[in-house]
Amino acid sequence: MSTTNNSRRRLLATAAPLALGGLLLAGCTATTAADDASVAVTAVSADTSTALADAALTAEQVLAANTDATTVDADEADDLDEVAVTLTGTTTSADAAGVTIDGATVTITAGGTYRLSGALEGSVVVDAGEDAVVALILDDADISNSDGAAISVISADGVALVLADGSSNSVSDAESYAEDAEVNAAIYSDADLTISGEGSLDVAANGNDAITSKDDLKIVSGRITIDAADDGLRGKDSLSVEGGTLSITSGGDGLTSDKDDDEARGYVWISGGQIEVESSGDGVSAATDLVITDGELTIVSGGGAAGTLADDASAKGLKAGAQLVIEGGAIEAESADDAVHSDATVHVAGGEIAIASADDGIHAGSALLVDAGSLIISESYEGLEAAHIALAGGTVDITASDDGINASAGSGESMQDSGETITISGGETTVDAEGDGFDSNGSATMTGGILTVWGPRSQGNGALDVNGTFEISGGTLLATGSTGMAVTPTADSAQGWVIAETTGAAGSDLQIVDGGTVLAQYTAAKEFASVVFSTDGMTSGASYDVTVDGTTTSVTAGEGGTSAMMPGGGGQGGPGGQSGTRPERDGTSGETPGGSTDDEAS
Repeated sequence: MSTTNNSRRRLLATAAPLALGGLLLAGCTATTAADDASVAVTAVSADTSTALADAALTAEQVLAANTDATTVDADEADDLDEVAVTLTGTTTSADAAGVTIDGATVTITAGGTYRLSGALEGSVVVDAGEDAVVALILDDADISNSDGAAISVISADGVALVLADGSSNSVSDAESYAEDAEVNAAIYSDADLTISGEGSLDVAANGNDAITSKDDLKIVSGRITIDAADDGLRGKDSLSVEGGTLSITSGGDGLTSDKDDDEARGYVWISGGQIEVESSGDGVSAATDLVITDGELTIVSGGGAAGTLADDASAKGLKAGAQLVIEGGAIEAESADDAVHSDATVHVAGGEIAIASADDGIHAGSALLVDAGSLIISESYEGLEAAHIALAGGTVDITASDDGINASAGSGESMQDSGETITISGGETTVDAEGDGFDSNGSATMTGGILTVWGPRSQGNGALDVNGTFEISGGTLLATGSTGMAVTPTADSAQGWVIAETTGAAGSDLQIVDGGTVLAQYTAAKEFASVVFSTDGMTSGASYDVTVDGTTTSVTAGEGGTSAMMPGGGGQGGPGGQSGTRPERDGTSGETPGGSTDDEAS
């Protein structure tokens, strides 16, 4: 077995300074913000710097801070001749000292390799001792146990469950388990469990979980189909998926690691495979970190974006208790709860992500960073929500019934700058929102990238809504929407900007013109009554034309509208606007109690 134990550590103390646009993040030793809000944002508060540095951690860094998962290879099984175990109804035959048979219960008492074939109405138990390595090869095996688990590992150092090439295997268990039952899954292991091979396995988990390991659970290969009363795959210390084709239907979570009393464990790592999940609970849930570096995931949780979530339920697509990092793969998730959620930080650093949610598209309790990849949020209440949001690269497309991008630490903030931040330094972001398009309860900065906001039509919201300063010194900004709460960047920003009250409809041709030179041209996505625009080279005090379907409005850069951090500027942000009702959630982080209700193995 391969495993390395690393003591858990937070990497901020040794992290190199990280630059995001105009922000210098130096781990826990960040400089503090200047008192003068008009100073260019080259320093941020210690809390902001720490949160964004956490969010910038890579998959490699996050995984290095966890205990390495164990892989149990079949070749590492104790060096004994392979034992053939023939299953026949309620009887079994095996000619080996390491197998005992008591009625319909087959017990493996020694390390080694055992090939199971045939059908058994009973159970297979591994009780080989704490130092034994066991390989179970399922070769057209059908095991059903109406009284408990089909396969249970009581004692072993590790078990390799191998699906023989071309074989078709199935297991099923009891309809229910006692509340205090230790063994409570169709396939249960008290030791590390690795599943591999090129065969298939159907698991009918009638009473609780389908496949559970109290230590590390790893899926390397195989075609696995699960129908579970509660969780589909559960590795208490960790759950890793490297490959295989998984189809999971679950009454609880689809994939989960739930050890919440050790910050070096309780994580999920998906690095390959094709995974389809339809869950009543969370699609993929980690008590600590959730890392995705490759693979194809299709998730429908809680009935999808049209689902109805019970008050005490959690039905998120991807959920982490600590860091959530996506660096690759293709992800499609539909959820009745947040599609992507972390109690701490989210880092989107690659991959192709398409999500739809009845609540937030992506919610982070602390900080959210997008610096690579493709992210499409086709349906959401709020698109991106966190106390600190940084967009530094990649492409982001957001559709929201309320706020598109919302920097909020929760409900109850004052109307003044309360410390939240939005930073845009790169990438291309498009927002279509019926609430505020771009909303910070604190401050905002834009130093690069492209931001296009097709904002609200109602007068109670604005395309831009910033309670503190909104400094712009680079990039291209277009924000269209209503006039009732139209907010502009801060008046003395380094880069010029214009605002015009002019109307257009979906499909209108919108141009920004400088002395006959077209600086930018757009086809409007929806109707609007105001336009805010800024791009590199614009100068405060200069005259520009805003033309809509041939009708021109002349404006002076830096004049008109309501600048952020000025009287009348920046309406109340936070969860909830005037365009809809947020699904009920318990707590400001968006976390709800719930998930599995059956007793879990400790």
